[in-house]
Amino acid sequence: MIRILLKNILPLLLFLISTQLFAQGLKGKVTDSAGLAIPGATVQVVGSKIGTSSDGNGLYALKFPLPGAYKVRISFTGYQTAEVAVQIDNTVKTMDFALQDAKELLSDVVVVGSRSTPRTNIESVVPVDLISAKDVKVFAQTDLTQILNFVAPSFSSNRQTVSDGTDHIDPASLRGLGPDQVLVLVNGKRRHTTALVNINGTFGRGSVGTDLNSIPVSAIERIEVLRDGAAAQYGSDAIAGVINIVLKKVTPYSFSTSFGQSSSSALGRDFSDGRTFQVDFSKGWAFKNDKGFINFAAQYLQRGYTNRGGLDTRPLLYSASPTKGSTETEAAFQARFASLKAADDARARANGLDRNNMRVGNSDSKNGGGFLNGQFNFGKTTQLYYAAGFTHKTGSAAGFYRLPTQTTQIDLSIYPNGFLPFIDTKINDYSFSAGLRGKIGTWDYDLSNTSGENTIAFNINNTVNASLPTGTSPTSFYAGELLFRQNTSNLDLNKKHTFEGGVLTSLNTAFGGEFRIDNYQIKEGELLSYSNGGRLIGTSPTASGAQVFPGFKPSNALDKSRHNVGAYADLEAEFGPRVTLGAAGRYENYSDFGSNFSYKFTGKVKLFGDVSIRGAYATGFRAPSLHQQYFNNESTQFVGTNATQVLTVNNANPIVAQFGVGALKPEISKSGSLGLAGKIAKTFTFTIDAYNIDISDRIVFSSQYARERAGGVLVPTGVVNQILNTVDPTAQINSVQFFTNAITTNTAGIDVVLTNRFNLGAKSSLILSVAGNVNKTVVRSIQGSDKIESDPTLKAKLFDRLERSRFESSVPKNKLNITATYNVNKLSFVARTVRFGEVTYLNAIDPNIPANGLPTQLDQTFAPKWITDFSVSYAASKTWSVTVGANNIFDVYPDKLYINPRNNENNLSGDAASNYSGGLDNTSNGRFLYPRAVSQFGFSGRYVYGKIACTF
Repeated sequence: MIRILLKNILPLLLFLISTQLFAQGLKGKVTDSAGLAIPGATVQVVGSKIGTSSDGNGLYALKFPLPGAYKVRISFTGYQTAEVAVQIDNTVKTMDFALQDAKELLSDVVVVGSRSTPRTNIESVVPVDLISAKDVKVFAQTDLTQILNFVAPSFSSNRQTVSDGTDHIDPASLRGLGPDQVLVLVNGKRRHTTALVNINGTFGRGSVGTDLNSIPVSAIERIEVLRDGAAAQYGSDAIAGVINIVLKKVTPYSFSTSFGQSSSSALGRDFSDGRTFQVDFSKGWAFKNDKGFINFAAQYLQRGYTNRGGLDTRPLLYSASPTKGSTETEAAFQARFASLKAADDARARANGLDRNNMRVGNSDSKNGGGFLNGQFNFGKTTQLYYAAGFTHKTGSAAGFYRLPTQTTQIDLSIYPNGFLPFIDTKINDYSFSAGLRGKIGTWDYDLSNTSGENTIAFNINNTVNASLPTGTSPTSFYAGELLFRQNTSNLDLNKKHTFEGGVLTSLNTAFGGEFRIDNYQIKEGELLSYSNGGRLIGTSPTASGAQVFPGFKPSNALDKSRHNVGAYADLEAEFGPRVTLGAAGRYENYSDFGSNFSYKFTGKVKLFGDVSIRGAYATGFRAPSLHQQYFNNESTQFVGTNATQVLTVNNANPIVAQFGVGALKPEISKSGSLGLAGKIAKTFTFTIDAYNIDISDRIVFSSQYARERAGGVLVPTGVVNQILNTVDPTAQINSVQFFTNAITTNTAGIDVVLTNRFNLGAKSSLILSVAGNVNKTVVRSIQGSDKIESDPTLKAKLFDRLERSRFESSVPKNKLNITATYNVNKLSFVARTVRFGEVTYLNAIDPNIPANGLPTQLDQTFAPKWITDFSVSYAASKTWSVTVGANNIFDVYPDKLYINPRNNENNLSGDAASNYSGGLDNTSNGRFLYPRAVSQFGFSGRYVYGKIACTF
């Protein structure tokens, strides 16, 4: 090993050191016209691979292989590109560059939202947030959804817990709408969604989103968040807006690694879990003679689980609570109960059965992937471009603990003390996009094809199939796989006409077409993952399939496809320097439900200086996903603490027809926005935009239609019973649920973004930003089929109070972000505080039900909270920097869940024990201390970290 080091590595190091000491070069600082440093500016030697970017203080350094004459190009988004001829000798020269503001000005140029000339975010005719690579990486959040949750005020996303596949793919919201009502683009091309449909009790239940975390953060140059309905421009799903992720191009070598963990105190305990290790790399190479570029970026992220679960308050873990005998005195019953509990506790201690038996928090996760982005130039007007990505992610999430008392769900010969089952996933995500753009005469064209695929394989571990003969069940099962594949072909044509001497000064004309194919598959699991072996406990049948996640059956398996054709026209006209008007229309025809036409009108008037008023009115639509049309399975879900077998059926199933529900149709939206945007005194910028969004025929996942019982006995004449008996006469299935167009909603709100840059001296600066969002969603009407409308019982269960709260109050109604960045010499201090507004949980049951003379407070509102992050970075050199910091530095948690007095452990004896009803307990017997059905900011507490970055 030493010989190899001396022979190979040491000479290389000596060579690198010698080039650092003796090579000729150029160094200096890149600033704007006001003298403020520009971090991240590209400094490139024209016609060569020599290049770098400025650091956090605007400093750069270039090294040249030989003396001679060179041309250096300096560029940064929002500024005019500069080219300077330099003569390099055997010294290191100093040359500073001051970039002039682009004609359209400010520092944030965006391309999403308009097919005309790219504009800054304050000049755009619709509201667009721009999030730079520095904004993305300045704090410790490593997942893109978590980064956006703390950076973008109108964006909301939180990790879920004990929610099956949703533990591994974070549902996200823009402007308070659903995960499937925001369209995601990569380099302006449609990104495929995931294979997962959220069917558990989380925000976004019944929706299909895009897995933003499958895109490595190291590959991102910037993120553009269009906060305006854009279906007329980009097609289905863009009701709330569009997120466009722009990949890096020519960049220096960049490497960073970080490590952190929770360092939190809550519930009287110290937590040191959630250990997270991250490493990433990126580099962009320019081809000679301006022939293009290629960039490669990769990231590996390993995140440990967190657990903020409470103690199980059920008094007996090994046996069910006794009932009081008819002739037994209360004192005798209490004595017998105390004796049973003492024996039960002793047995638990002896066998190591802990009352902290759940894992409530973030799942285990390992995520590795890479992205390639490139372009090859044919002459001056034609480019071949491409992007390809692959991500492999594994995860492990826990379900509900199965106690020894739950005899129909357990095999005591295998797990005499119960078990905690795990849903382990393997998620693969592929994407490839390629296109050719150039000119045909005076028209710009862009011909492209984009393919993407997402697969999720489910493996269930530390579990049993309780229906198999005693002692024969495996403890691990392959439960099947979900797959979604999408291919999109586009042709876009664009031309800008300019006119002189008239009212109309320019007209941008764009039109094009799209052809898209979607494919959705469910693949069955192994036989024992879903089968029933017939074992009985007394006369009670045992649960089929793997506990926590029964496998997909052959009857669930499917392979469904559809295609659609779309065409659009987009016009944008300028009437002098002050007025801009636009109009767009889009027609789409789907093979499975028909056609739709959407349109949009936009306008902007410059009032004075750089201050403008802007507005838009648009119609939009969202096509029902193939997942919503065809997903079906049987699952074990918990209502309170009671396990129930739930049948999910698709709209082609005869069961849905018996409810009178037909095929799904698209959601239709009407939206309007009005705002002010501008710049004052060269450094202060602001955008204020109000919006209103009406959505009809919104697709929901129905509440569970449970079998009707009276006194614990099935009601044979019950409508739901009669329907379920057609597929399950033995009554093992407890309830059924399905998708339907059931509600009309209104969402209204306002976004405010204020930013100011202060020049505090030659070596110091301060950037202060304030961004906020206020929004409110109201369900205006609930409409079922004729059969559901005619039956009050069916109507009440179609969309109950709990489902309503997922739309109206499960994400913060307001959010405020205040960020300050102070740079001085080699130090950079960043402080951010985010106020997450209140959220409200509504129980499906009427909250006014009394129990044993005690209140049954089932609804709960969780108060707003401030989450504060702080970091400090030190640039040890132009190459190396070190950062330390903490997220949620004050260790703030959401309000605790209200514990229903009837479920207090002190009341779980005597009559209270016999009358106990777990279905009314929001905490599931004390095991959930913080809310999981509503999303605010998570509940992992303080997170401390360190990061090392190298750029050269």
